[in-house]
Amino acid sequence: MNKILIADDNGQIAQVLAKFAEKEGLTPVLASDGEMALKQFAANAKEIVMVLLDVMMPKLDGFQVCKTLRKDTMVPIIMITARDEDCDRIMGLDMGADDYVVKPFSPMEVMARIRAVLRRIKTDNTPGNNILTVNGLFIDIDKYEVRIGTDTVPLTKKEVELLYTLANNRIKMFTRDDLLDKVWGIDYEGTDRVVDTHIKRLRAKLEQYKHPGWEIKTVWGKGYKFEVL
Repeated sequence: MNKILIADDNGQIAQVLAKFAEKEGLTPVLASDGEMALKQFAANAKEIVMVLLDVMMPKLDGFQVCKTLRKDTMVPIIMITARDEDCDRIMGLDMGADDYVVKPFSPMEVMARIRAVLRRIKTDNTPGNNILTVNGLFIDIDKYEVRIGTDTVPLTKKEVELLYTLANNRIKMFTRDDLLDKVWGIDYEGTDRVVDTHIKRLRAKLEQYKHPGWEIKTVWGKGYKFEVL
């Protein structure tokens, strides 16, 4: 049974989303605050395939719930917020969210985003495309594990996806729009600044470990590429 956790303190919104989720073949599990969301996830972890998290919830907000879930699971997470601000989007994505929806929204739009995220994950998990190694860099996209040599590099979900996308297409130069489509999905409505922000943070983390055989190179005025040295 495929379940979807819907965490929102607005009961009317939660019920509407639940009805639309059922039409998608998903069984809704509801939570009205952050603490309940974590309890519901723990009780149904093996069957939950998607999480919808409202940012503003009692007890624990959506950011805190997302951060806690990401310690143990890579289940897809879509954040829901009433604030259409880049800083909120970036914060949620940095904590491991897969997408962002701004209120007011159409339930059909939310379902479309759910389908898009699940479709993207299914594509990324095609057998044979899950582990990448190049010049001392190891990426397991299923486990979201990155190592340089014998050192494990702690990266967020989006940072792992960004690094994997670049390293798995070493002959290609990606524009910011390319990376937005590939990593954030074609339905992402934020600006391309999120790409520069993530590249900057990713580089800062990678530079803590010696990796003379490769680098993430900026192609000035165009975008980024993974270059083997």
